Amino acid sequence: MWIAHSYAKINLGLHVLERLPTGYHRIETGFCFLEWKDRFEVSRSDVFSLDLSDNSIPAGESNLITKAYRAFNRYVGLKNQYSFSVTKNIPAGGGLGGGSSNAALTFRILNKLEKTGLSDEDLIDLSRDIGADIPFFIKGKTGIGTGMGQEIEPIDFQPDTWIVCIFPGFESSTAEAYRNCNPNPEPDFTIKSVLLEEEPDQWQYLLQNDLEAPVVAQYEIIGNIKDQLIDLGAVYASMTGSGSAVFGLFDQDFVAINAYESFHDLGFASNLTRPRFTPDYGIYRKD
Repeated sequence: MWIAHSYAKINLGLHVLERLPTGYHRIETGFCFLEWKDRFEVSRSDVFSLDLSDNSIPAGESNLITKAYRAFNRYVGLKNQYSFSVTKNIPAGGGLGGGSSNAALTFRILNKLEKTGLSDEDLIDLSRDIGADIPFFIKGKTGIGTGMGQEIEPIDFQPDTWIVCIFPGFESSTAEAYRNCNPNPEPDFTIKSVLLEEEPDQWQYLLQNDLEAPVVAQYEIIGNIKDQLIDLGAVYASMTGSGSAVFGLFDQDFVAINAYESFHDLGFASNLTRPRFTPDYGIYRKD
């Protein structure tokens, strides 16, 4: 058996620059990690199987783990088959990239166990039709996402702050968020320049998620959570991706812990991430 973890992400700003004729959008966004993770246990088996701890998430052909497994087998080939048992902790449908993170880890696990020696770029090529965030998780480094979010420029800007992330308990529609936003091809500031040149206490004035306003207009609680995080001491707060999760950055540990406990005590799925957190992407043999 092999043990590994896949991690959640948040978007530090998201500019919708252009609505493309294909229905997709050209964006700019900053990706960084949360210390919110799913646990994988993988064993050799006679046939592929996927068992999820959360029964509300389909484990069939629509699951991104299954899609990644099928794509790897179709284009690379598998000498062995594997069973996957996944303990789900990252909330589904919150804009935290849990499904894409799971798919990226599936590619990496199969690449290691099958000793195929594929590069990150090879694995990214396999992921093209599965999920836009998968290239970020395959690279495993913070960075700027451009194009449709699949073109990643690795840059180290994991915040040197505590991150408190709150999932409000429901999924918001990515399609509706993009449909109701107003693309702006020439924003006042690029996300890259803000993240590299400004301190987090200035981000509240410069760093914007263009999908936030249309989603908050539909789900007022998302805006309320953001306001509460700021009231509890966050130097910056925002919705991540197309929602519905919201996060805040905190300079001091006790202030962050108080904010985390305040939402946790109210029954919200919550996460507390340490400053400068770096994911452990090791795949470990369990004897």
